[in-house]
Amino acid sequence: MNFQISTSNSQSIKVHSYESMGTFDGPGLRLVVFLQGCNFRCLYCANPDTITAKGGKETPIEEIVRMAMSQKPFFGKRGGITFSGGEPTFQAKALIPLFRQLKENGIHICLDSNGGLWNEAVEELLTLTDLVLLDVKQFNPLRHQHLTGKTNNQTLATAEWLEKHEKPFWLRYVLVPGYSDFEEDIKALGEHFKNYHMIQRVEILPYHTLGVHKYEALGKPYLLKDVKENTPEQLNRAKELFSHYFPLVCVN
Repeated sequence: MNFQISTSNSQSIKVHSYESMGTFDGPGLRLVVFLQGCNFRCLYCANPDTITAKGGKETPIEEIVRMAMSQKPFFGKRGGITFSGGEPTFQAKALIPLFRQLKENGIHICLDSNGGLWNEAVEELLTLTDLVLLDVKQFNPLRHQHLTGKTNNQTLATAEWLEKHEKPFWLRYVLVPGYSDFEEDIKALGEHFKNYHMIQRVEILPYHTLGVHKYEALGKPYLLKDVKENTPEQLNRAKELFSHYFPLVCVN
């Protein structure tokens, strides 16, 4: 297999883990790279071990390129590589040369981001990204602050930048009972984004407790232990609300 890898001024990124042939983080079959470090502190985070910037394995970017190229035959016309986390833009500067090499080798790039970080490196990284999976945790600013520990101002500004620069994105929304399932908040979000042309689809992500054991392993309390997973009725109602504003809504 012939492909281009540049080793000049080699850089590395902190990788937490990988998922091969992933089907939930972007179109088609994808290599998903979970990166270390995050600026949010979401109460329901399923990967709490990715939050600190100190963890992860220092990985040369050439290794990621080789891995992507080895799996490229399985990607087909729709698949590619997705960077998730943690928060990928936490390492934006180091990711830029990696994204450039992936683009040179014809790899479709998705970036799963909370949109909460912004600087010149993040902006350049977004220009190299084919599709952004933008996680809007909550539209209500006070509830967003309570849920993530951060304001949603930059997330909304990032969405505006994507729209202005005609960068396709999927809007992702985790439906947490008692935290992000308020009808008035979903309707406010719909009114805010209803005229955006670059939103290709809306994905409702059901709340789950699959990461609770990780908190136990880390010796940290899971603060949403009393929150139950979504009922089918709750998910259907959320889909109905979102569908009033967006043509393509799915429950992932």
